[in-house]
Amino acid sequence: MNEPAEAELICSAKGCRTPAVWVLAWNNPKLHTPDRRKTWLACDEHREYLSRFLSLRDFLKDVVPLPDWRAQEAER
Repeated sequence: MNEPAEAELICSAKGCRTPAVWVLAWNNPKLHTPDRRKTWLACDEHREYLSRFLSLRDFLKDVVPLPDWRAQEAER
């Protein structure tokens, strides 16, 4: 039996359909515990824009290349 293909991960920027290459880990300290991480995905073009958006709100915790994030998640 064939396994389903993994869905292509796309950039989280509004209207962007480009494949993601970055993971932006963030949390809202008013809503989340300090160890909780939410994620947005970004293409090269939108990484800086999305990072700046989260940083201005003091939400951004880390920016990691997607393959590295997947490797970290696989270890957990």
